[in-house]
Amino acid sequence: MDITTAIEALAALSQPTRLRAFRLLVKSGPSGLPAGEIAAKERVPHNTMSTHLNVLTRARLVHWKREGRSIIYTADLDRIRGLLSYLVSDCCDGRPEVCAPLIEIAQQACCPPRKRALPKVAARSAERRPATVASR
Repeated sequence: MDITTAIEALAALSQPTRLRAFRLLVKSGPSGLPAGEIAAKERVPHNTMSTHLNVLTRARLVHWKREGRSIIYTADLDRIRGLLSYLVSDCCDGRPEVCAPLIEIAQQACCPPRKRALPKVAARSAERRPATVASR
């Protein structure tokens, strides 16, 4: 990535509605979301959201595909990875111990630790068991 491309991407994300829409698309993953659903979730008129999505598309941060009458938008995660890489490419003058917190933050944001839950089958059987079992 070069400086011009990075500026285009950052400029596209520098507007609140576009940034929220982009984050929503990142959250939705590779399945993406229909334009109308994005507009509804962000409480923005469809034509306004269409304009914002076009700006993100021109910056190559999102892609779209037509499915029937719907247009499905997805975030270009490779593009955002490239932007993040560009932003930190010269980080800390080659001292990885200084950059480690940035990497840790990115990993936690992407893959937060989850509480371990019982599988549904185990949880249901635990509900059916009596709280105490009488000894014979």
